[in-house]
Amino acid sequence: MPDPPSALRPSAAGTGRPDGGRPAARPPAGPGVAAPVLLTAAAVVYNDWLLAFVLPTGLDPRHSYVSELYAVDQPFHHFFSAIEILAAVLVTAGALLALRGARGRWAQAGWWSLVAFGAASVADVVIPMRCAPSVEAGCEAVNPWHTSTSALVHAALFASMALLVVAAATAPPGSGCPLVRRLGPWVLGSALTTALATVGPLFGRPGWHGVPQRAHLALVGVWFLLLARSLDRAAAAAGQ
Repeated sequence: MPDPPSALRPSAAGTGRPDGGRPAARPPAGPGVAAPVLLTAAAVVYNDWLLAFVLPTGLDPRHSYVSELYAVDQPFHHFFSAIEILAAVLVTAGALLALRGARGRWAQAGWWSLVAFGAASVADVVIPMRCAPSVEAGCEAVNPWHTSTSALVHAALFASMALLVVAAATAPPGSGCPLVRRLGPWVLGSALTTALATVGPLFGRPGWHGVPQRAHLALVGVWFLLLARSLDRAAAAAGQ
């Protein structure tokens, strides 16, 4: 007796699937709504320097580094340290969730760079400045260990920006990345310029470095918001 048609074989007929009963593979989970929320919160928390306008820190925002707020001998050391760590945790968690839906090596490398940014930010708080050089005579402006962790923070940040901008530029239409594709290069260029404008004290030229640094931190917040909005659009496009 000839075999029955394949569509009617028991293995397929029992399930109603033409593939012999094997369940269809599920698409990889995306970042959902949590990642955009985490990155939006990080954009706000990362700019905790705004609190210095209402707290008696004794630091002049025009001529001080933001990291002086959590220097060991400063009155709000523990407060600002906790906020900085919270910002790092928010960024890291958002980036790890975003990795679930990342497509392509550029995007994956960009999100891993943002994870590294979060880890380096924690190290930056764990190894703080010992004092505030903008208000304390004799306080070293260059703390070797803290300066090294700060350099790692910036390296990871700019790597994430560059990699995710490339990922957005090479992504297919409708992938939810137009904001990063269009505005990302401008944010990257502006953030890099403002970061370079803060190095005066490292070369014995203090003064007014607080202004570009705070502009830099605001731009980093804008970057997080761009990423959050892009993830939100991608999730909506995928029907999550």
